[in-house]
Amino acid sequence: MGTEVVLVAGLAHHDVADELWRASPGSVLVRHDLSGLAEGVVRRWVDGRLTVLELAHGCVSCTLRLDLLPLLKRLGGRVVVHLDPALEPEAVCFALRGLDVRVEAVITVVDRTTWLADATGGVTLAERGMAAAEGDERTVAQVVVGQAEFADALVMTGVGGGEVLDAVLDRLAPLAPRHELNTLDVAALLAAIPTDARRGRVDDGFGPLLHGQPPLEPAHGVSVVHFTERRPFHPMRLHKAVDVLLDGVVRTRGRLWVAGQPDVALWLESAGGALNVGSLGPWLAAVEDWSEVDAERRATAAALWDPDYGDRSQELVVITESASPDEITTALREALVTDEELALIDELEFVDPFAEWHDQMEEL
Repeated sequence: MGTEVVLVAGLAHHDVADELWRASPGSVLVRHDLSGLAEGVVRRWVDGRLTVLELAHGCVSCTLRLDLLPLLKRLGGRVVVHLDPALEPEAVCFALRGLDVRVEAVITVVDRTTWLADATGGVTLAERGMAAAEGDERTVAQVVVGQAEFADALVMTGVGGGEVLDAVLDRLAPLAPRHELNTLDVAALLAAIPTDARRGRVDDGFGPLLHGQPPLEPAHGVSVVHFTERRPFHPMRLHKAVDVLLDGVVRTRGRLWVAGQPDVALWLESAGGALNVGSLGPWLAAVEDWSEVDAERRATAAALWDPDYGDRSQELVVITESASPDEITTALREALVTDEELALIDELEFVDPFAEWHDQMEEL
């Protein structure tokens, strides 16, 4: 018998997981506390029974691989997993791939009082006393944005945020219905999740960036910038331009084509004041044998194929909270190579800081 999982995420500690557990007789409630992970200790509760685990290597991936995944396979049936506040559900769902485990829903609790400030700030988990392990350099913004963005439904608590928060969430998680904690009806919460919700599906980086068709028109100062171009970025000018994505911006996600690295698609992701750049792998234009390439990616590339550049392109989606969309668009456009540089691109040598920037956004 396979396992059906509901994941509950969020910094806010509330009784959402308990409510989901009580509403499903026969289900199992699992919680993890990673506050002692740096010392190799993980506390785990299964239906309220505590087990203290000692791991040789104190890291999140070890916790998932050595405890949560075997536990889910062993339990079977329906399991509600209340994730530690520092855990991002996408990392858990990535680890679940290939197992006989189906993610029924990812539910994230959002605290209206603090979420927007957290999502646009630069405070690290370590500074907040929430680091999952030694060397955890993630920011609070990266965690709260990732938790909300990956959710199939949001449970709202606290006060504040107002129309600005609602406008951000409309664009960050457009498919996720929102329910208030104080009037939570579990059956209605799960029934409201649309049929095309993510339900644990992890993107490969080459899929659609406007997931769920978020509203593109501005509202309450919140905007979506969808930047696309069919010429490469100048690496040094792009390196300077990315600063525009770190102030007044909630989220940036996208693919980059950088002159000097014509065969490699780069991935850029920012949340609040934190930004990462990593490699997605080769553009299909640089791949001779497509037999192992996902059919959906092949079809998308073929539909947009350029006779000179193939599938190489720029595509970035930026959700702003107070930054100017025009300034962002202008900064990115000015970072592209000029006509003169494009004509000589095979002869020029570019100083490329991204070639040395090897933060691959790996899970801890």
